[in-house]
Amino acid sequence: MAQVLEFKLPDLGEGLTEAVIVTWLVQVGEVVAIDQPVVEVETAKAMVEVPCPYGGVVTARFGEEGTELPVGAPLLTVAVGEATTVPEPEGSGNVLVGYGTGTPPARRRRVRNTAPERANGTADPASSREPAPHTALAEAKTAPHAQVPAPPGRLTEGPVPVISPLVRRLARDNDLDLRRLSGSGPDGLILRADVEDALRVSAARAAAPAPRTPATTSNAPSGIRVPLKGIRGAVADKLSRSRREIPDATCWVDADATELMRARTAMNAAAGPRISLLALLARICTAALARHPELNSYVDVEAREIVQLDHVHLGFAAQTDRGLVVPVVRDAHARDAESLTAEFARLTESAHAGTLTPTDLTGGTFTLNNYGVFGVDGSTPILNHPEAAMLGVGRITPKPWVHEGELAVRQVVQLSLTFDHRVCDGGTAGGFLRYVADCVEQPTVLLRTL
Repeated sequence: MAQVLEFKLPDLGEGLTEAVIVTWLVQVGEVVAIDQPVVEVETAKAMVEVPCPYGGVVTARFGEEGTELPVGAPLLTVAVGEATTVPEPEGSGNVLVGYGTGTPPARRRRVRNTAPERANGTADPASSREPAPHTALAEAKTAPHAQVPAPPGRLTEGPVPVISPLVRRLARDNDLDLRRLSGSGPDGLILRADVEDALRVSAARAAAPAPRTPATTSNAPSGIRVPLKGIRGAVADKLSRSRREIPDATCWVDADATELMRARTAMNAAAGPRISLLALLARICTAALARHPELNSYVDVEAREIVQLDHVHLGFAAQTDRGLVVPVVRDAHARDAESLTAEFARLTESAHAGTLTPTDLTGGTFTLNNYGVFGVDGSTPILNHPEAAMLGVGRITPKPWVHEGELAVRQVVQLSLTFDHRVCDGGTAGGFLRYVADCVEQPTVLLRTL
């Protein structure tokens, strides 16, 4: 008889612990192949299709669209094969970069002939579970549900056994502490009826007339509360960690970008792909990092070591409808201006479409922040932990400037460098920024390092 294997939400990597179901790509009863995408989920970093490592018939889906699931929670169950025993699955090996369909030990269940559907077409998780020996679970379901909250002070230690994630979600949505319940299922398993009984008791207590107390004025400010979750929550956590751990400092300088703009115009007048300004600034960054490798590093706090890297994975800040993301151009030091332009365009398009992969968003060693696109001149940004430095570029705008001893209107830009003071002193940071400014003012300086 076919066996039922449970596929859980895989480890998302990079500290991500949950994901939101965006779109189910399969229905209950549908046949799926190994590594076929079965659901599209949104993490704090990107939207991604999750492939299933099993091939067979989908017998249940856990969670509706819009539901947030933690890593390790069941996504769906698949009936596979006809053998009475199934060896430990090893997974297909075809994993998402930064994710993994590497399978934890799967639970084995027999397929029921019919699986009742809920109103939304998703199988009831409890209906796809195998009955315990001697139908103990069925007997427990017919037993009286006198499961009111357990006596105060006697909380269950460790994980609370619950029949399904939906029951756990029901309790969480109603602020019900499962540790205070005594389940009516086998070995204290908490059933849906137990949670519903406890909620009815709580509702009855809330409806009872409360003793009249003097009216008090709340000091809590009124307003709209926006949950810190998804990409906004991930950004908040990372920036808070950076501010706590990294003693950063910022230096800045104004530069005459007139010659750089003329050089770009001349490049784009020739045959070939157009070169972006961001690509030229990135090329200048990689040249400056070759001269000052201390800034292409991070601090290993546990080992108390500074780790200098031999490659430049250049992150750049991109503002999207979903919030701020930092895509990464890998091996930027080995790319020319045309290659950098093409990669910036690809990653920017993916960022706005919400299709960046975990690989596109991780592994940066240095960040280029072009906040000039917002029409501002300067900024003191927070470092992208654990990176040691970030170059900021303000808007390029006509300003009075002394050029060759005379006052003239030139294209002026403010450049800033925010750096981790643990990896270098001000002299190194100043030397890096001065070299960048020299290349902006006289692009031919770059020829020395080509």
